[in-house]
This record gives sequence, structure tokens and C-alpha cells, in this order.
Amino acid sequence: MPKAINSSHGRIALGAMLAAAWLAASAAPVRAADGTFDLDVIDPLTGNGAFLGTTQKKIIELTEKAINEDGGIHGKKVRFVFHDDQTSPQVAVQLANEAIARNPPVIFGSTISGVCNAMSPLMQNGPVHWCFSPSIRPKPGGYVFTTQIASRDQQRALLTYFKARGWKRIALITTTDASGQDAAMAINALVKEPEFADVRIVEQNQFNASDVSITAQIARIQAAKPQVIISWATAAAGATVFRALIQAGIDLPVAASGSNMTYGQMTEYASFLPKQLFFGVSAWAAAGDPAIDLPPAVRAEQKRFFTVIRAAGIHPDASADIGWDPERLVAAALNQLPEGATAAQLHDFLEHYKGYAGIDGIYDFTKIPQRGLGIDNALVVRWDPAKKDWQPVSKLRGIPIKS
Repeated sequence: MPKAINSSHGRIALGAMLAAAWLAASAAPVRAADGTFDLDVIDPLTGNGAFLGTTQKKIIELTEKAINEDGGIHGKKVRFVFHDDQTSPQVAVQLANEAIARNPPVIFGSTISGVCNAMSPLMQNGPVHWCFSPSIRPKPGGYVFTTQIASRDQQRALLTYFKARGWKRIALITTTDASGQDAAMAINALVKEPEFADVRIVEQNQFNASDVSITAQIARIQAAKPQVIISWATAAAGATVFRALIQAGIDLPVAASGSNMTYGQMTEYASFLPKQLFFGVSAWAAAGDPAIDLPPAVRAEQKRFFTVIRAAGIHPDASADIGWDPERLVAAALNQLPEGATAAQLHDFLEHYKGYAGIDGIYDFTKIPQRGLGIDNALVVRWDPAKKDWQPVSKLRGIPIKS
């Protein structure tokens, strides 16, 4: 029987041995021992962002099945391995460091912009980091990629639609977090463009996402007499705005952040939703609408997506589509690369990738670096409480279907 190690030097030596063993294990290839191709997903399964992350997990599990039905990656079954970042940047950084040590070609997540921004600096030189938040602005040519149309393209489509409807006096209310600040900056920049020269922001306010009362901000908005209100606030903060507007008796068209475009929120907030609630969204929401011109390959992918998730009892929304396109696109890219492709090879391939048909449109990373989608893939929808669904009210780019 070996002697117990009692000296401090012995304990240090044992600790070093254990640390080395842990590092060796964590640096193992991304391919698991059972022959699967494991891909890490860091997403909020608990905490404030769980309303997004839990739905995305369900969709990604369905996407995993679809990818494997198509042959997996180089014949290996794909397995998405989920890690709960608890909606915490600190936890996400820890999880990202652990995943990076395994030398993967790509890491997916998180879905909250502030959490993504905390993780991204760790992956400036790889692996590929595919963030699920449309609000981040990755540096062209870098290892950070992101999903859906950019938030500023959602906002451009909304402003285009509002202007065409004659709603040119806009009130803006945002949270003070990363996505709210980005929205305020983007919308203020948009109204300075010649296209929106006659559109005015007549009042703008911010509030902390944790605030339970925004009475003063709403009073200022009401006094400014806007024709439409844009609210960029995530989860419960979005509900705070909706509730305050109802309590103040304000009955105006309202546009909300894509993070509020979830079926769960629409049903939970039904009693105090604005009567006219609009969202800027990617092309997936145009599925089945003949008034919106989409390529046949995109229609075919949308049909498969809707068939799969509806069979699982999941209602399509802005959270659901994030769990489909990025994962299938990366799998398609890896299948076009040699088996065992590195992060650098995947990055270089994605930088020049175009022609992939997803539910959000035809991707072109040469035209729109790090995202592949732009204003040509954007439209405006309105929540229909009677049908409990989103109804397209614009063609692509935000041009109204009916003038």
C-alpha cells in the first residue's frame, strides 16, 4: 500500500499531477470516444435568459437529429453538448475556457449579447465562436460569427415600414444593458440617413432592466405625442414597458426587440400586450406567404423546419430559428472540409462561404461578413392575438405588403 503524502511538497506534487491529468483530458479532441462528433453549446438554461436558452436547446436537439438523418459530419453522428451559462458572463467565460481547452473547431452561444461579448475575446484566434445574439457586431475577418439579421437591420426594416405607413414621429425606450445601448445608437444613426430624413425621434428614454416602474419615462413619451413607440428591452424588462403603456392608457403601435418575439412571452403577457405589436425579423417568418418572394431552396428548408418543430409541439418564434440555421450551416461547412478540419480551416471557409439556403435566406459571407444575412433578408411581422401567430405585414426590406 503506498504511503500517504503528508508533506506540503508532496501535496503540491500530487496537485500538479492531478492538474496535468485534468488538462490532458480536457484537451482531448472534439470527437468523442464513441465515434460521435461533439459540438459545445454554451447557453442560458437557467437565469434571466432561460426563456430563450431552454427553447433553443429543444430546437438544437431536433436539429441534431436532422443533421444525423443527413449523414452527420463525415459519417459521424453529431452530438451537441450543452453547458448552462446561467445568464452569467462570469460563468460563460469559465465554460468557454474549458471548451477551448478541448480544441474544438467551433463553440456555439450564448444567446445574450452581454454574455457573448464576455466570451468573444477568448476566441480572437480561434476556435470559431458562433454567437446566438443578433445584437453583437463582430469584427470582419475575425473568429466571431453571429446569427440572424443584425438588430440594426431589424430596426431598418421597422423604420421603412413605419415611414410607409406615415408614422414618422417615434418615441424610443431602451434598457441600459448592452442590447439596449446598441439599439439606441443604431436607431439614432438610422434616422440621420437620407432615407429617413423626415422621420423624427421625438422622445427617448432609458431604464434599468431591473426597474419595476417606469412611470416617469412613459409620461415623457406620452407628452411628446409620438405616432409609434419602439421598445428595445429583453424579457421581463419588455413586459415592464408593455404593462406601463397599458396603465398609462397609451394605445399606439409598438415595435419590440426580437428577444420579445417568443411564443411563451406572447401567451404570458397576453393581458397587457399592445394592440398593435410589431417585430423586425428574419425571413423564416415569411414561410407560406406567397406575397413574399423567397428562393425555392429557402422555402424547402423552411418547410422541413416547420414540419420538424411542429411535430415536436413547438411553436416557431425568434428563439426557435436560432437553434436551426447556425448549426446546420456549420455542419454543412465541416462536411465540405477535410475530416478533422481545424478551427482555422473552418474560419477561412466561412469567410468565403455563400449560397447556403437556410430558413432565414441565402447566406453570403463575402457580402455580409460574420453574419451572411442582411436587410434583404428582413421583414416586419405583427402579432395576431386571435390566431396566436405572427403575420407578415411587409415584404423583404420592410416594404409594406399593402400600402
